[in-house]
Amino acid sequence: MLSFAGIAEGVENSNYLLRTDRANYILTLYEKRVNKDDLPFFIGLMQHLSQAGLNCPVPVADKSGQILQKLCGRPAAIVTFLDGTSQRFPNAAKCRALGRALAEFHTTSEGFDGVRENALGPKGWSPLLASIDGDLPEMPDEILALAANSLDIILKNWPSDLPAGHIHADMFPNNVLFVGDELTGIIDFYFACQDLYAYDIAVCLNSWCFDADGSFNVTKSGALLHGYEQVRGLTQSEKDALLILNQGAALRFFLTRLYDWINTPANALVKPLNPMEFWSRLRFHQHAKGPESYGLWR
Repeated sequence: MLSFAGIAEGVENSNYLLRTDRANYILTLYEKRVNKDDLPFFIGLMQHLSQAGLNCPVPVADKSGQILQKLCGRPAAIVTFLDGTSQRFPNAAKCRALGRALAEFHTTSEGFDGVRENALGPKGWSPLLASIDGDLPEMPDEILALAANSLDIILKNWPSDLPAGHIHADMFPNNVLFVGDELTGIIDFYFACQDLYAYDIAVCLNSWCFDADGSFNVTKSGALLHGYEQVRGLTQSEKDALLILNQGAALRFFLTRLYDWINTPANALVKPLNPMEFWSRLRFHQHAKGPESYGLWR
């Protein structure tokens, strides 16, 4: 070992950059939100994807062949380090590359036989909202009542018959690495599960296509969607469902951020993200007109 340092990104697990005289690695300690029973699924998915040629971390086994370990009282694992950097507000070229990579993830993972329900999918949003109580510092009045009303509308209109399979479910810009505009890797598979492919697209539209001033960038969204369709074509039903799927994805991240806003310890290395960023994105989707609002024509 040459050096060892904490990485101040992400809010779910504790990550460390481990430099050795052979190569660099990432050490992850899995924190309480990650169910240790799900870890074999995540490890197996990364192994499957890397063997199929997708650029993602490769889990590293010890001399006895075991990948999952225990460190500091938590489950832990080491994976290979990928070159590249992430960008909070990617350009259209990166969005197009992300669209292609997301579709490749969906098609490549079809051969993986692991099973995991989306614990933070629509069925989990009502219990999550109910768990948020106490003081909500710096939040608007009646925000919980407004969220409950939005959730009711979303759940009543949520599609159930769209193409589905393994999804990443958290492919934010900080989980995709680039050298220039070339995508060099996808990381952080610890929300991966089985759900609607188009919901995974909605997560990306919410996290990649809003600019620093909060405005939606239809050029970026169009590039992302057309990049996706270069690999896997969307059905008409998927296109028509984008409005409600985008609302659901925005609300999901608003709720988890709001929960972290009031539950993250004050001395934590990683500070909680402001949930109102995703509230404003939800409001945008509630006023959008259809697939054309995202640069995708019927």
